[in-house]
Amino acid sequence: MADRGAVDMDPDLARRLFEEGAFLVLLGVPQGTELGIDCKSWQVGPRFKGVKMIPPGLHFLHYCSANPASRGGEIGPKTGIFLSLKPKEILLAKWDAKNEDLDFSASQNEEEMSRIRANLRDLDPFLGPYPYEVMRKWVSLTDRLSQELVDVLQPLSGRICAFSDVIPEIQFRHTKDRAEQPRNDTACQSMKEGLDRLPKMKQREGTELRFSVIPERTYPPGATPAEITRCSLDLSYALETVLEKNHKLQPLNLLGELQFAFVCFLVGNVYEGFEHWKSLLVLLCRSEETMRKRKELYLGLIAVLYHQLGEIPPDFFVDIVSQDNFLTSTLQDFFQFASGPGVDSTLRKRAEKFKAHLTKKFRWDFDADLDDCAPVVVELPGDVSVD
Repeated sequence: MADRGAVDMDPDLARRLFEEGAFLVLLGVPQGTELGIDCKSWQVGPRFKGVKMIPPGLHFLHYCSANPASRGGEIGPKTGIFLSLKPKEILLAKWDAKNEDLDFSASQNEEEMSRIRANLRDLDPFLGPYPYEVMRKWVSLTDRLSQELVDVLQPLSGRICAFSDVIPEIQFRHTKDRAEQPRNDTACQSMKEGLDRLPKMKQREGTELRFSVIPERTYPPGATPAEITRCSLDLSYALETVLEKNHKLQPLNLLGELQFAFVCFLVGNVYEGFEHWKSLLVLLCRSEETMRKRKELYLGLIAVLYHQLGEIPPDFFVDIVSQDNFLTSTLQDFFQFASGPGVDSTLRKRAEKFKAHLTKKFRWDFDADLDDCAPVVVELPGDVSVD
């Protein structure tokens, strides 16, 4: 872990961060482990014992265990932990070789923590400086995210893992359970039969991300066919339902959830985060009525997207099969609604500037023929009929 960031840092800033910054003392992390904080990562060297001069606030520590070079040097899946650090705070963790994870329980041992504080100056040469050059980027990606919101969204385990920790739905502890499963001693006659023979899996309790649930039905109970069509074109009912159930007291926390999902994907390599980010974005961009009455939510959305889209290659969202860019089609609806009647003038002007910025930077065309002009097929529930 190089100290180049400390060399390039202004001496007064370095002194202030050393005096006021937080410390992560990470003992026993194997050489070759990929470890990072926020938007920066390194390969751990033989002298590494942690990170110093960390600005107070919310941070994301992430790491991947690695096999030694003699055994191939493969990197394992990433694990991440959100940490809210106070000025001068010291957190202590030790590497658990059996679970290939960091164990922070040592931070609760007062005797051990007192010893670390007393020896902090001796530890200094073994602590890498916080990569201050990414601080501005990190803040721009998480300025709507608080530790309180993280606590609501993250798994109960506190660990955000790139790969789901899954276990069989049935543990097969009893002969009866095993007898009821499909036999595996004959050849499969079809792909479906092969898939049916696989054990049904579920995520281990406590490891699931706890995102807001987006309703499958975008219309209210008892809706008429006309209302179902309207709610399928304007997703405001579904969006207001999400806000009411999850962010009633602080609707702008939905932007924090959008940032949480994006960081989980961008830094934590969690694909579920990307899927939820897309779902939230569709919900926000295609809610015309909500856009007219929640100006602050949408002004905040533009600011959040401005920083997020700067971190992703412009062709990332293109569907390989259809060559359809999910993001341009979604934002096309957003810009159309933002220019409509009843939208706050400040929001309309901000949306126009954002559209011009994206057009210039990514060469995306938001003025192509709108798909909305074509007929929309809406599936009606079984208990609704059209006279």
